[in-house]
Amino acid sequence: MADPLLARPPVLDTGVALPGDRERTSCPSGVNLAAPLSLADAIDVALCSDPGVMLAWANIKLQSATVGEARAAYLPTLNASVTGMRNDTSYPAFPGSDSHVNGHTSYAALNWRLFDFGERAANRKAANDMLDAALASYDAALQKTLGTTVQAWFDAVTAQGASRARTEASRLAGETLAAAQRREEKGATGRNDTLQAQTAFARARLAAERAAGEADKTMATLVYTLGIAAGTRLLLPEDTPAPTAQGVDDLAAWLDEAKRRHPAIIAAEKQWQATRSRIASVRSQGMPTVDLGVSFYQNGYPNQGLQTARSNTTIIGVTLTIPLFEGFARTYKVREAQAQAEQDEARMQDTERQVLGDVVKAHADAVASLGELDASRTLLDSAQLALTSSRRRYDYGVADILEVLNAQSALADAQQERVRSESDWRSARLRLRAAAGVLGRQRLAGIDGS
Repeated sequence: MADPLLARPPVLDTGVALPGDRERTSCPSGVNLAAPLSLADAIDVALCSDPGVMLAWANIKLQSATVGEARAAYLPTLNASVTGMRNDTSYPAFPGSDSHVNGHTSYAALNWRLFDFGERAANRKAANDMLDAALASYDAALQKTLGTTVQAWFDAVTAQGASRARTEASRLAGETLAAAQRREEKGATGRNDTLQAQTAFARARLAAERAAGEADKTMATLVYTLGIAAGTRLLLPEDTPAPTAQGVDDLAAWLDEAKRRHPAIIAAEKQWQATRSRIASVRSQGMPTVDLGVSFYQNGYPNQGLQTARSNTTIIGVTLTIPLFEGFARTYKVREAQAQAEQDEARMQDTERQVLGDVVKAHADAVASLGELDASRTLLDSAQLALTSSRRRYDYGVADILEVLNAQSALADAQQERVRSESDWRSARLRLRAAAGVLGRQRLAGIDGS
């Protein structure tokens, strides 16, 4: 009897599968936070702790109960009551005529609406549309959490990589300072080279400290996004495979995909359809109805005295109810429902506009990051060769310290740009799928080296 009218959707028992996934989403029994946190594990943690996802899941249960209520309106209702009573009747002038009767009265009634002008049908359709909207809203909440987690995870990975690059640049600046000091001791260079190397080393250390602080900030943001205890120390993968440059489909194709499949757009459309059905429901409430009533009374009627003789009374009737005048309230209730439908239509259009705008931005980011991928690789290779050449020339005394320091700075910038471009490309193509509403865990396989 938990769900006699079969209003509960199967997803409440089986779970929901993300687009492209074969397996349903489920909360892991535990994630080892002492090991490097992969993107897939981060998403599992976030999906199971995000309040927005929990709220959307509870809303599915709420709307499924509403569907059950709408279906129950087609069934008869049955009520029964039994009342124990004692009647004491006294005649002060004739004490011998006093009477005392103990007994009970029972009552049963069956009521069944046989006909209306579409109120129940409209309510049922509205409830079904709202359930579909709740299901789509849950999918939209998953996609939003996916996109937020992907962004936070890659921001943390990028900041961590930038911190390592700045630390490496600081190490190289220290080696250059040591080389300058050795050359000064031998008299090969003047004090000015050593001072410039010291300045470059101090600047590199300052940049490394700032990069470490930025890494800590993005890590704190990731911890907050995952919904775990503040201050939790997380490890992120350091060595990830070089990303593969893949073509990005045409923007028009992504926009069409988002229009057809994005759950937020589907949810807004179903919400609009539900409010349109409510217009018919409100209008039909002012129309006639036909109800069947069957009542059975034993030993009297409710809220009346007990009969002295046993009796059974059965009443069967068909009631035609015709609303004649409601003070024009029905007119304004219909207008209210129509205005609500107009609001939901505008909200649907606004949702579609926002979703498509996010797709346009994500597509532009993906195209830009794809172009930056090869350029950053070329820049890094060139900077590494330039530094090697400058340091060799400086050791042989054919280059000054400024050339070495400039090459070091260029290499540090190139390393940062490479880390950022790799992370931006991985993040952008996943965020593009999340913006279009088609991101699943299957798409994460190998993206973080796991």
